[in-house]
Amino acid sequence: MSTRGALAERGPVTGGATAPGPRPRPGPGRPGPPVARSWTAPVLAQIVLGVICAGYATGAALGWGSERLALVMGDFGLSAAALAACVSCSLYACVRESRFRPAWLLFAFSSVMAAAGNAVWGWYEVVLRQDVPSPSVADLFFLLFAPPAIVGLLVLAKKPVTRAGWVCLGLDAWLIGGSLLTLSWSLALAHTAHFDGESVARAALSLAYPLLDIVLVSMVLALHFRRSHVNRSAINTAIAALAITVLCDALFTSPLLRENYSSGQLLDAGWFAGSLLLAYAPWGARGGGDGAVPPCGQRLHSRPVAGSLAALTPYLAAAVCTLGILYNVVEGRRVDRVVVFTGCTVVLALVLRQGIMLLDNIALTHELAQKENHFRSLVQGSSDVIMIAAPSGILRYVSPAAAGVYGRDAEELIGSELASLIHPEDLGGVVHEVRRFLAASPAEEPTTRIECRFRSGRGDWLNVESTVNRHQGGLIFNSRDVTERVRLQAQLQHNAEHDPLTDLPNRALFTQRVRQALAGRRSTDPGTAVLFIDLDGFKGVNDRLGHQAGDELLVQAARRLQDSVRSGDTAARLGGDEFAALILGDGGRDRSDRECQVHEIADRLRLTLSQPYRLEGGNDVRVAASIGVAFAEPGISAGDLLRNADLAMYRAKAAGKDRVEMYAPQMQTEIVRRTELATRLRTALHGGEFALLHQPVVDLTTGRIAAVAAQARWRSAQGILFTPAEFLRVAEDGERTAELGRWLLEQAVEQAAERAGIGHRTPVSIRLSARRLLDRSLPLGSVEALLTRHALPSGSLMIELADSDPRISFDELEQRLVALRRLGVRIALDGFGSGYAAINALRRLPVDVLKLDRELVEGVVESVRLRKITSGLLRIAADLGLQSVADGVDEPEQVLALRVMGCTHGQGMAFSGPLDEYRLRRALVRGEYPLPGAVPVPVGNRPSALPPIRSNNETPVPPT
Repeated sequence: MSTRGALAERGPVTGGATAPGPRPRPGPGRPGPPVARSWTAPVLAQIVLGVICAGYATGAALGWGSERLALVMGDFGLSAAALAACVSCSLYACVRESRFRPAWLLFAFSSVMAAAGNAVWGWYEVVLRQDVPSPSVADLFFLLFAPPAIVGLLVLAKKPVTRAGWVCLGLDAWLIGGSLLTLSWSLALAHTAHFDGESVARAALSLAYPLLDIVLVSMVLALHFRRSHVNRSAINTAIAALAITVLCDALFTSPLLRENYSSGQLLDAGWFAGSLLLAYAPWGARGGGDGAVPPCGQRLHSRPVAGSLAALTPYLAAAVCTLGILYNVVEGRRVDRVVVFTGCTVVLALVLRQGIMLLDNIALTHELAQKENHFRSLVQGSSDVIMIAAPSGILRYVSPAAAGVYGRDAEELIGSELASLIHPEDLGGVVHEVRRFLAASPAEEPTTRIECRFRSGRGDWLNVESTVNRHQGGLIFNSRDVTERVRLQAQLQHNAEHDPLTDLPNRALFTQRVRQALAGRRSTDPGTAVLFIDLDGFKGVNDRLGHQAGDELLVQAARRLQDSVRSGDTAARLGGDEFAALILGDGGRDRSDRECQVHEIADRLRLTLSQPYRLEGGNDVRVAASIGVAFAEPGISAGDLLRNADLAMYRAKAAGKDRVEMYAPQMQTEIVRRTELATRLRTALHGGEFALLHQPVVDLTTGRIAAVAAQARWRSAQGILFTPAEFLRVAEDGERTAELGRWLLEQAVEQAAERAGIGHRTPVSIRLSARRLLDRSLPLGSVEALLTRHALPSGSLMIELADSDPRISFDELEQRLVALRRLGVRIALDGFGSGYAAINALRRLPVDVLKLDRELVEGVVESVRLRKITSGLLRIAADLGLQSVADGVDEPEQVLALRVMGCTHGQGMAFSGPLDEYRLRRALVRGEYPLPGAVPVPVGNRPSALPPIRSNNETPVPPT
């Protein structure tokens, strides 16, 4: 900022304006100006600025070579410099987003006023070649220069947050302005204000310029210590430009220079430099932007100095005011009333300010005491323990919460070494973390977390988590007891790795330990073996006694397994009734000897697991154990070793169960064969490789054929005939079995209709699972469409409901069966007596026929207990008015026993095996099979005609 006053009768006035302002920090994706990216650009700009100012000063000192050039440079040169400041500030405010944008726009307006004033001055002196009139338009522009600059300073300054702060700001400004006014009035302004014969306008104009300068200086000094920390470099540059401008104005107002001043002299170089510094200020800030913060060390040193100068400002102002009054006394002048009035107001302002500061200090002291009490209450009432440790590790402060957390009084801990409280195993890690934390930059890592074990007053160790902060070279620990959390985490980890029922390691942990054994020092030890164990007959225990009894059996089996392995070995439950054991090799035995030893261990384990189990309720149950053993080979992976043991276990089950099998490479060949079989099965249906057979169902009273059960056979392209038990093991995808079920249903209905057309109206039964019956791939309409298309008489189709899944909704299944019965389809309950679910199905579902399970029929002759069970089931069927069919009747003795117990029908090799269509028709022509024994004994009140029936576990129909 600058003004050129007209305190004399003729004297040009020149000015510029400058003020501090922010420069925004370049954000992500928005690069800053080139001058902010490298330190070389600001240095180069400063050099260029210095050269221009030095050149102007040299020209002014030498008189520019001619009087006319001096006038041009003194008027239009200053106007150009001020215009440059206007353009620079305006451009910066437009291109940079900053909360200080209004300040830079105000400085631009001030500069344009200075440029216009100097241009008008040059118009008179250079173009018209006459003296500038006083007052003139130039004076208007110069007077409009100071107000926006003052407002811009207010925008840049920190705003007081309270009314007292605003009052203090105003008092500070008046203290500075009043003291400067007193001194200036005593030195020069009193003489100027008493010009004889001077008009009021000229006298006012003579006083306006210096008074505006005084206000400007007052605002600069009052706001200097309140300026924002944002973009401090630009603000300092602007203040320097302001100081140069005000200094030149002060020199210009002195009578010595005022009388001899003309445009183009050396004084103009100061105003010129002030304007160029204002143009440079917003762009020349070092490093960065609105958010630039000075280095830490610089702030630590500059803030105390700045605070001291700010505190001394009122007293310095009062001293300046006193000097003005003393000057009048020393010169022997009468003390001017203006000086007396101004001095009194300065003293009054000083007293008011001190009073406000005293009240403010009292309030701050009270607030500080309240905060201290609040902090003390927080620390002492906190459940966390707060400790302050000196750099030597000695505890200087411990909060009272230590008594509740550590069980030790705070006074007992104060003065002790922190290291003595930490568990020796954790001390090394704590020391390492503390050293690393202290070596890191506080700005990058203000805190860290440490978790270790602390000794409590009860003698045990507590898991403690501490947040650590720096404090005067030492450390502050904010600690809390996390023992319960650590225990909970350990429990959760244990639960994630152990079976919840038996508490043995689960599959994930077992696989991890196998992997560790193969990767550790025993990686080349051929004695390391994995045992896979499956409990044979466990499903029967679940079905007969319920899942609670089954769980109890699993717990006892797990305990036996755990007791049978060594401490270094691992016993695990993989799921269901499958267990596993990892037997580590000792590395000191011959391979064959080691294999014999492991086989003996596995066989002893088989015998142990096969011993009777005493369950709650006094039930004694027995299950067998099939065990597969696989030994580690060099380079084998954990997955391959587990797979080999699994293959061996399935071989043991396939070979008759209750045995131990060692893995052999040929087992992998069987897997390959099964895979190839599954691949061929996918094309077998479309290739016409499946054939439909029927097994007669015979009336045990008359021997007549009452129905036929449809069964599927697969004759592959290689001529191999597979039974359902063989090919259904590899038909694992639901889509393939669903397609096979649809084929079986369509073929059975079609062939039954053809036989009915030639007079053989024997019903046909088809075995379907409840899940397949409810499957959308077999909608109800398809059965109705088949019966309508082939004109199959009502009652000629029976659906045998097999293996009812407990996950199936009985309500939905009941609705489907009722709808099928409306179509004339009969319903049989297959496998009756094999599980507790059959009783619930009999109670809920619309059933016409009960089919005894094959396992009951097989033992009905030898076992008295099975005869009683079978007899009871047949009585239930008779009481409900249902027909009964015995599945798997292969011996004549079974026929006699079942007939005596009241069974109405039988199916099995005692009469006939599955027949193709030609042999079936021949059997239907014959119409009956001879019955073993004497004349049949009639059984009272039972239905005589058998609707559709079926079964034969030798060739079970695929579960569709």
